[in-house]
This record gives sequence, structure tokens and C-alpha cells, in this order.
Amino acid sequence: MAQILIVDDDHQLRQSFERLLAAEGHAVRTASSGEAGIAAVREALPDAVVMDVRMPGISGLEAYAAMREIEPRLPVIIMTAYGTTEIAIEATKMGAYDYILKPFDIPDILKLIDKAVSAGRSMRSRVVVGVEGEAAATADAIIGRSPSMQELYKAIGRAAPTDATVLVRGESGTGKELVARAVYQHSIRADKPFLVINCVAIPETLLESELFGYEKGAFTGATGRKVGKIEQANRGTVFLDEIGDMPMSIQAKLLRLLQEQNVERLGGRQVIPVDVRIIAATNRDLEEAVRQGQFREDLYYRLKVVTMTLPPLRERPGDIPLLVRYFLSRHSLEMGQADPGVSDEAMAMLTAHTWPGNVRELGNTLKKALIFSRGGPLSPDEVAKALGEPLRGNGPVAADGADPIEAFIRHELTSGREGLFEELMDRFGHLVIRQALEATGGNRSQAARLLGLSRPTLIAKIEKYGLRIESHIRQIDR
Repeated sequence: MAQILIVDDDHQLRQSFERLLAAEGHAVRTASSGEAGIAAVREALPDAVVMDVRMPGISGLEAYAAMREIEPRLPVIIMTAYGTTEIAIEATKMGAYDYILKPFDIPDILKLIDKAVSAGRSMRSRVVVGVEGEAAATADAIIGRSPSMQELYKAIGRAAPTDATVLVRGESGTGKELVARAVYQHSIRADKPFLVINCVAIPETLLESELFGYEKGAFTGATGRKVGKIEQANRGTVFLDEIGDMPMSIQAKLLRLLQEQNVERLGGRQVIPVDVRIIAATNRDLEEAVRQGQFREDLYYRLKVVTMTLPPLRERPGDIPLLVRYFLSRHSLEMGQADPGVSDEAMAMLTAHTWPGNVRELGNTLKKALIFSRGGPLSPDEVAKALGEPLRGNGPVAADGADPIEAFIRHELTSGREGLFEELMDRFGHLVIRQALEATGGNRSQAARLLGLSRPTLIAKIEKYGLRIESHIRQIDR
């Protein structure tokens, strides 16, 4: 659940937002003026603000400037009519998260709010480095005592206070974004914007305009000027994830940014000076990409001023017990339950696993094991279920081509436990809801129709099963 503040003098619009966002599971507060909006931010910091430009009293631009003084990293979305887009653009240059033109489509504003909430939490959620125990469980943490992790901690400490470009390397799931956030949060730019751009999640045709913006008429549909994320993050930090997959045409513009600290909007001729720090990450072999002509050599050398490499989990098995204790403590805290611990046999099983998905896979596996645990320390069988592997002994393994679901149910019914109906319904309900959301791209209304449920019932089950709706469906971090 996110806390959203709506600031607009239109009573009907505020009510519409309240109903819309409440249906999405958010908590909503409203204010009818810029002054009231500033007071609401002082009273309790929201996750995001959606604010009109033209209101009685002070303008949305003045209100945003005051909110920025209270919390510079608060994501604010500016709403504006077509005639006041220049004011909205000015707010974006000042650091506002984005703007949207009235009237707007509901899916567009919901998507924008979700992105703003995620961006705000990335900036404000602290990352602790090399810390273990209770302090780590309440934050995102980079954990490990292995020599390679000790070298990583030193590199973060040395590079963070500088303005040097940083290249973070490592396989998927090793924690590259956590390292980027740690560098940002320990830098002199920590009170300025931190924007994350995934270079593969945005289509190539949109990535250039997303990064550098565009002028009116730059392409079909460009009805006005748009400030890019680089310009928007002025004096802050931009994290370019999966930079190894950035198209060659955009690599040239990024090289110019690194060399000259300026950008040109798509379709424009004005050179715009910007002051941003670039942190990039990739799981690709950039040297091989350079040899194959898929990545610019000059950009490669510009990016690797400071290189930080995260080792795969299989190369630091001694850190797995530390990570297991961290994830069990954190996920138990989030779920409001006691930390069950883990048996010696299950810990040995976790340590011996190769973890192709690295730390991310380990965390997800332990969360899944906690959801379906029966109390007491996690057992090898519970870990195997969470991993999706066949259980040892008399586990739910389908034999002779039998239906594996029927085999699983038979195994549970012969376990000696009672009152299994609700537990089994929850296990399968979780999977059905998750698959329906993935099949509909996270659209709750479509998923509800597909399953024959009312929308409120579906939302209640999403909350019950701890699912978060993003570009993919994952367990919610409570």
C-alpha cells in the first residue's frame, strides 16, 4: 500500500482520485490548495504527490518548491491543461517526477503513480552495507564476509563521495541495483534525485526520448516539449541498468553526455547543460560486446572509471548462511510472524544449491518457504517445495505419469495433519491468482473477469497472498 496525496481545487476530481486509488489498494489524502498540500506533506510524508498547477492561492509550482524544501526526494506528478504545459515543464526541470496533461486516461495516470512511488522508495529506502543482525533486517542490505564482498565494501566507500562514473558488473540477481543505491545514498548527491532507467525494459524507439526528451514535432505524436530523465535528474544521479543492451544509436548520445555534460532533446538543436552522475550496470561481457561491434569502445572506457564486480552466490557459499538468516528475519518481520529459523539439514541443502538466480532467487525461495511453513525451523522438505524440486522420501512426486497435483494432494492428506482444506485452497489460490495476473499483464479488472471474481474480492486475495503488481508479479515487501 502506498500513501498518495492529491492536491487540486476541483472537489469532484479529488473524489474520483480517492475512489480510483483506494480500489488499487492505496491510502489517499487530499488537499484543496497548494498551502494545504504543503501542510499535509509536513504532517506526514506521502509516497507520492499528484498536484494541479493552477489553484487559488499559490500555484502548483510554488507549492512544489516548498515541498522540495521539506523532502527533496519526494516524487511529485504535476497535472496540467494543455495551455500550461510550460509551467509543468519548468516544474520537471526543478526536479518534479513528471507531468501529465488533462484530461488523462486512467491507466496512464495509474502507471505513472506506480512508477513515481517506486522511484521515491528507491531514493528513500536505505541500503546498509556489510551490516548483519537486527539492523540489517529492517533495511535493504548487502551482506557477506567473503574476501570479494569485503573488496566491494571498500570500493563503495571510496567511490561514493566522488563524482566518478561507476560501472557495476555481475550476473542477474546479484544485487547490482542495491550497490548503485548504496553509492548514491553515501554520495554528496544523496539529497538530489536518483532515477532508475532499465535499458531493456523500454522499447528502443522510446528509450532515446525517455532519456533525453524531445521537442514538439520531433516525431508523430510529439504534440509538445518533453523533458528527459537525464535533464530531470540535474544535480542528481541516474542509474542505467542493463546498459550492455543499450542500442548503438543511443550510446553515442550517452558518450556525449559523459564527455561534455550536456544533452540535446530529440528534434531540438539547443544544447542543454546538465550535471548528473551516471552509475551503470550490466550482466553482459562488455569486452566481448566491444569486440563484436555491439558496444562502443570509447563509451566502455568512459563508463569503467570505477568498476565494482558482484560475485555470483555459487562463488561465495560461505555467505549463504548469513543471507539465509537475513532473509528469514526480514521476511518474518514483514509478514508479522516469528522467525522460525532453519534446520541444519535445510541449511546444508541451501548452501549446496548453485543458485542460478543468485541472491534474488535465495530471497524469493525463503519467502515462499515461510509462506507455506508449518511452524518450527524450516525443513529440507519445505525448502525443496519452495525451490520447486522433488522432495526426498515420500514427497509429492508424481509416479508413473500420474497428475503431479493429485500426487501433491495425496501426500498432504497422508501427512497426519488436520484442517488442510483452507491451507490447500490458499496454496493453489496463490498460484491461480498469480498466473491470472501474469496472463493479464497485472490488470486487476481483466484478471477478476477471467477468474469470475468481483474486483474487491480479487484485491483482497492479492493482499492476502502478498502479491505486488509490476511489469512482473512478485511477492510484496511489507
